[in-house]
Amino acid sequence: MKISVITPSFNQGHLIEKTIKSVVQQGHSDLEYIVMDGKSSDNTLEVLKMYEKKLMWVSEIDGGQSDAINKGIRKASGDIICYLNSDDTFEPGALEEVARFFENNPEVMWAYGKCKIINLDDVEIRKPITLYKNLLLRRYSYKKLLVENFISQPSTFWRMQVHKELGYFDENEHYVMDYEFWCRLGTKFDAGVINSYLANFRMYSTSKSGSLKNPQFDDELRVAKIYAGNRKMLIALHSINRLKIVYSYKIMNFIKNMMSK
Repeated sequence: MKISVITPSFNQGHLIEKTIKSVVQQGHSDLEYIVMDGKSSDNTLEVLKMYEKKLMWVSEIDGGQSDAINKGIRKASGDIICYLNSDDTFEPGALEEVARFFENNPEVMWAYGKCKIINLDDVEIRKPITLYKNLLLRRYSYKKLLVENFISQPSTFWRMQVHKELGYFDENEHYVMDYEFWCRLGTKFDAGVINSYLANFRMYSTSKSGSLKNPQFDDELRVAKIYAGNRKMLIALHSINRLKIVYSYKIMNFIKNMMSK
């Protein structure tokens, strides 16, 4: 089963080699790897040239992350597809496990697995958050997804054919394009659950998701309202969860800052 992996990239030369290695060293026999670079001005292109025999890459100005992902998807030819950001990594053997899951479950159109949170040194951090999300993702529910985004983007995969029916990532979304797509998928298909760690999400202060000063959680609430329609209770619960998540992160950051003094 052919798997296509798309990596959108822009000025991540200090991290992208780790991402590339985690993909090309998977050992999956039918892998297509496409890197869509947004005309980086750092050493990204040097790294890509080092691995160009193992991947396809394009470097051109794009309209942002969602646009880059969509361009990569349109170039892809795999049966199963995903995107892995240029600072995240796959766990060893992840793609074999994904291929096996989809082969054994032909009715499943998309699926997610577990994901660790790591720092710049590849050390796992924020384990309580991972434990909490693992408890939520054990059983998929669309209502639960509308209440809280418990699905980790780097460990989510889907069949290429869903794009024919549901389109591509919303290029107007810059922080929650993944959550919007999961909600759209959920209107048609239940997700499968792969009970294994498939990927690592890298969190650090300068990453898009590394700061609570971004509108991610507000955007998730906005998207949930669109798909929940008149189900006001779901929106109320999502609003409560939003506050819970924001303040949990603030407390963890406060503790981290106190311990570093």
